[in-house]
Amino acid sequence: MTLFGRREAAPHRGYITVSVMLATIMQALDTTIANVALPHMQGALSATQDQISWVLTSYIVAAAIMTPPTGFFESRFGRKRLFLVAVGGFTLVSMLCGAATSLEEMVLFRALQGVFGAALVPLSQTVLLDAYPHEQHGQAMAVWGMGIMVGPILGPTLGGYLTEFYSWRWVFYINLPVGILAFLGVMAFVAETKTRKVSFDVLGFTFLSLGLGALQMFLDRGQLKDWFGSTEIIVESALGVFGLYAFVVHMFTTDKPFLSPAIFKDRNFVTGLFFIFIVGIILLATLALLPPFLQDLMGYPVLTTGYVLAPRGVGTLIAMIIVGRAITRLDPRLLILAGFLLAALSLYQMAGFTTDVTEWDLIWSGFIQGLGLGLIFVPLTTIAFATLDPKLRTEAAGLYSLMRNIGSSIGISVVTFLLARFIQENHMDLAAHVTPVNPAFRSPGYPEMWNLATRTGRAALDAEINVQASTIAYLNDFKLMMYVMLFAVPLLIIMRRPKRRAPPVEEMVMEQPQGATRHPPPAGCSASDPGSTDRGPDRRGSAGPICADGR
Repeated sequence: MTLFGRREAAPHRGYITVSVMLATIMQALDTTIANVALPHMQGALSATQDQISWVLTSYIVAAAIMTPPTGFFESRFGRKRLFLVAVGGFTLVSMLCGAATSLEEMVLFRALQGVFGAALVPLSQTVLLDAYPHEQHGQAMAVWGMGIMVGPILGPTLGGYLTEFYSWRWVFYINLPVGILAFLGVMAFVAETKTRKVSFDVLGFTFLSLGLGALQMFLDRGQLKDWFGSTEIIVESALGVFGLYAFVVHMFTTDKPFLSPAIFKDRNFVTGLFFIFIVGIILLATLALLPPFLQDLMGYPVLTTGYVLAPRGVGTLIAMIIVGRAITRLDPRLLILAGFLLAALSLYQMAGFTTDVTEWDLIWSGFIQGLGLGLIFVPLTTIAFATLDPKLRTEAAGLYSLMRNIGSSIGISVVTFLLARFIQENHMDLAAHVTPVNPAFRSPGYPEMWNLATRTGRAALDAEINVQASTIAYLNDFKLMMYVMLFAVPLLIIMRRPKRRAPPVEEMVMEQPQGATRHPPPAGCSASDPGSTDRGPDRRGSAGPICADGR
C-alpha cells in the first residue's frame, strides 16, 4: 500500500538486508580470499604454477559467463528460487572445494562455484532496491556496497589468517555457516516474484559466452604465456573479439535479444558502466600489487601484510556510513568527484613509496583509498539506476556487476604485464651505470659487499639492482592508476542528477475510511510524502493537515 507516493516498507526489511548481505559478502570474499592460499594448494595438490593458476581462472571465467543470464533466470524461475539455488549451490560447492584431493577436482568445483556465485551480487542488489522505497535507495546501496567493496579488501587478510593458523581448506569451509544463515534468511523473508515465460536468445548467449570466456582467458593467462608470443593467447584474443563483435551485431538486429538494447538508452546507466569499470580496475589491481610489494621487497610476513592492508576496508566502511546519510542531501556527482580525488591522492602517495616506507604511511594511504572508493561506489550505483526502468533492473544489475569484474580482470592483467616490463627496462637502465669508472664505487660509504672484483660482490649488487628496479616498476604502476582516475573525472558532466519524481496519480490516494478528508500537501512536507489526512489538532492546537511521516 502506498501513501501519497511513499511506498510502505517491505515486511521484515531488516532481516532481508542481513540475509542478502551475508550472501553478498560470501561471494565477494571468495574473489580474493583464495589468492594467498595458492602456494599451499600447489603443494597439497602437486601442481605446477601454470596449473594452479586454473584455480583462479576457472572461477573468474565461469562467473563472467553466468552473470548476464541472471535476468532471464529470475524471470523464468522467480527471484527467490534462483537466490536459494545460488546460495545453496555456492555453499555446497565451497565444501567440495575444501575437500578436493586433486587439481582436476579443485578446478571443476571452482568453476561450479563461479556458476552459482555469479547471480548472488546482482540478485542481492535487486532485492535491496525493491525492499526499500525510492528515497532510501542511497542508504540501501550503502549497505550493499559495504559487502561488495569490503569483501575483496578483507579477503587476503582473512585468507592469510586461516591458512597460517589452520589450513588452506578453511578458506572454503568458512563459507558453510555464512551460507546456511543466508539460505535460511532468504527462504524465510524474501518474497517470491511472479514468473513469466520469456524466450532465451541461445545464439546471443553463445556469442557473449564465447567473447567473455575467451577475453577472461586472454587476460588471466597472457602474462604467464608471454602474451602474443603464444599461440594460445592469439587464439583466445581472436575468439574474444569475434564473440563480442558478433554479440553486439546480433543484439541490435534480432527481435528478442539476450540483453535488451533499452538498457543502453539510459545515459546515466551507460556512464555508470564506464565508471564502475574504472572502480574495478583500482579496487583489485591495487590489491594485486601491494602484497608482493610488501612481502617480496620489504620482507613483510603474510599476516603483517594482511594487517597493514586491513585499514583500507575500515576507510571504505566509514565512507559508506557517511554516504548513506549524506546522499539524500547532496548531489551524488559531488560525492563521486570527492571519491575519485581521494583515490587519486592515495595513489599519488603510493607513487612516492620506497622500501623504507613506514607502516603508518602504508596504513594511511590505504585508508584514504578505501575512503575514496567508498565515497564513489554508493552514489555511483544510486545515480546509475535512478533513471532506469525497474523492469530492466535485474538484467542491468548483472551487466553492472559484469563490468566491475571485467575492469578488475583487465586492471590486474595490465598492471602485472607493465610491472614485468618496467622491471626489465629499469634493470637495464640501472645496470648501465655499473662500471669501474663510476665514482660512486669509490665513495667512502660504498658497501664492501658490492665489490665488483668478486663474483659474490657482483651477485649482491645485482640483487640490489633488482630490488630498486622492482620498486620503481611498482611506483610506475601506481602512478598510471592515478592518471586513470583523474582522466575519468570529466565524464561526470555527462551524468544527470536524478530529479525527485512526482508520485503516480494512482498512488496519490490511499484507501481511507468513508468521510476522511484529503488535503493538498501542507507547507513543510517533503515531495516524497506530500499528502495528509485530518487526524486531529497540530502542535499549535489547531486542527489541520499533517504529513505522512507525522510532521
